[in-house]
Amino acid sequence: MAAEGTEDLGNNGELTNPPVTELYEPEVADLPKPDVKESAESNADRRDTAAPTASYTVEGEEEDEGEMPADFERLWKLTSDNPQDFNSWTDLLQYCEQEGHMRACRQALNAFLLRYPLCYGYWKKFADLERRAGHIDKAEEVCERGLKAIPLSVDLWIHYINLLLGTLNMNLPESTRRIRSVFEEAVAAAGWDFHSDRLWDLYAEWEKEQGNLKFMTEVYDRVLRVPTQLYNTHYEKLKSHLTSHPPQDVLSPEEYGKVRNEYKESQIQAKKERTGISAEEEERPPGEEEPADNGKDSEDAVQKMQELLSVSREEVYQQNEAEVRKRWNFEDAIKRPYFHVKPLDRAQLKAWQSYLDWEIAEAETAAVATEGAAMEGHEGLKQECVAGHKRVLILFERCLIACALYEELWNKYVHYLAAHGLEDVRNVYRRACQIHLPYKHSIHLHWASFEEKHGNISEAKHILESLEMTVPGLAAVRLRRVGLERRTGRLDVAEALLKETMEQSKDNPQLHAFYSIKLARFLHKLCRNPARARTVLQEAIELSPDNCRLYQNLLELEMSGDLRANGGVVLQCVAKAIAAPLSPKTKILFSQRGLQFVEDFGTTVQSVLSMYEEHQKLLKEHDAKRQAENGNNDDTEKMSKMDDASASTVAQTAPPTMPHIPMTTPPPSMMGGDMSGSYGSYGSWYQQQQYGGYGSYQNPWSQYNQYYPPS
Repeated sequence: MAAEGTEDLGNNGELTNPPVTELYEPEVADLPKPDVKESAESNADRRDTAAPTASYTVEGEEEDEGEMPADFERLWKLTSDNPQDFNSWTDLLQYCEQEGHMRACRQALNAFLLRYPLCYGYWKKFADLERRAGHIDKAEEVCERGLKAIPLSVDLWIHYINLLLGTLNMNLPESTRRIRSVFEEAVAAAGWDFHSDRLWDLYAEWEKEQGNLKFMTEVYDRVLRVPTQLYNTHYEKLKSHLTSHPPQDVLSPEEYGKVRNEYKESQIQAKKERTGISAEEEERPPGEEEPADNGKDSEDAVQKMQELLSVSREEVYQQNEAEVRKRWNFEDAIKRPYFHVKPLDRAQLKAWQSYLDWEIAEAETAAVATEGAAMEGHEGLKQECVAGHKRVLILFERCLIACALYEELWNKYVHYLAAHGLEDVRNVYRRACQIHLPYKHSIHLHWASFEEKHGNISEAKHILESLEMTVPGLAAVRLRRVGLERRTGRLDVAEALLKETMEQSKDNPQLHAFYSIKLARFLHKLCRNPARARTVLQEAIELSPDNCRLYQNLLELEMSGDLRANGGVVLQCVAKAIAAPLSPKTKILFSQRGLQFVEDFGTTVQSVLSMYEEHQKLLKEHDAKRQAENGNNDDTEKMSKMDDASASTVAQTAPPTMPHIPMTTPPPSMMGGDMSGSYGSYGSWYQQQQYGGYGSYQNPWSQYNQYYPPS
């Protein structure tokens, strides 16, 4: 059980882990990342967060190793500039070990483990490094830090216990108490892991070495109720243990007394069945007293009591075996239970999801059964409910070691914990966002919403501000900050944030137009200041005259006012859009919008006719341009045949001649009837066959929703 510490720092220190050469950058490529050059120049003050040194000096030891090794600064800069590059970290750690420079190793390991705390092999290496240097206290401190970061690591618990066993004076009673205390912490934290068998065995064997056979029995009794991979092995060891020693040596006084009484009662009952006379009715010779109990059990009594113990344990074993069988296929599907920056395949992610769903369903079933039996006082069901919840928590923690880089599983954990306690949810968000997913903006936004929902406004602001520093330039984050300030009534701060972003994005016309529209709508809808909103849009149009969405929002702004007073302004906006360097189809859409406006709100028929003529002109220009682009490459003979066929078809299908209508006949009604053949037909203005009719302008117009959702 000696602690291991001879591996190179270039690998993860575990036989089950793949070599470091297979490791690469965590899966964050699907999210926007800050520009490396920009981060290096404008965010240099964040490097302490990205790659903190967290170095320390051992008491009584001065850092007299001189300057850092020659290539340390170069390798350190690589990790600082791109802390997500795992290979850069392993190169740095390998170099530090090769140089044998203690201060460099400490600085590199502290920074690495702050970013990748789930690499338990490196915690073991760090502890061994301190132990070999003679700093036992620091070695223990490193183990404790590692166990705080990854309490489910059975390997790290065993490493810590072996370190204590190799350094403490076990002749002192306080050393024994400390080891037992650490064992209890270990089984409380990791004892419910399906692969925790080595920890339980180590605990039981240690108690046996101490001569505490009763404590050893208690350990095996506890693990007998935990579904683990080697559950059958534990049961066989327990049976061997119980049958190898007298019951009074391996049982607690309470259980021994209970088993002994059961044995006596069984003997009395057997004698009664043989003779038909109860023990109370049996006559003794005069002067003879009942034989005294000398406290020693006969061989027959020991054998009978051991049989009783086997029967009671067998029942528990059968129940535990049933639980193991339920989980066996789920456990067998998990191939990588440890942390790795290499992405998991879909089958592994699905296996974890299925396992979690099943375990949650089991816990919910137990909870429902407990509620139904609460009035009847069934303690067994209550304990099962608690155990079910604990199994779910343990499984989530195991899952989030292997799947620490997948935010959907963190969100699943949060969703489960929401019904059990706010602080638990907050702790999960904190671990996910501050350690494992610093560049995943979605889960940070969920965390900020959670804090805002529960009234912690200051924390929500801090989360969003920190995220914007880590991943600058994300519109979703800035708009969430604006929304938070708006919901808290601080409209001036929200406006300032939008203005700041709009000014900073002038180098990107499309982004500038986006924020200009946001600010204009904010000023118009919330600040009730259409004049300022109009100014924002007009200035944005000067910067981006070819952005149709700016004209659309300006038109919507003008049409939202008093149309009797703003009619001319609306038509000016339409004319400005038609004159702008926009595509012909876009100009036609604006023309249709203007035509609709004058039809519905125009004050003179002349405005209607003028808009109609302008619209027809745009259509003709578009048709001419399209024909010129397509060319006329068709064969002349083929076209003549088509013309002949068309003429024949028209002759056969010509409608009957309409009767002559005298000029005195009034024109068709503008409000009803067939308007397709009259001057007053508005339908002929919009129902252009090549554009899908009057109503078609709404569908292309709705593309605006892709840019900005309707209010």
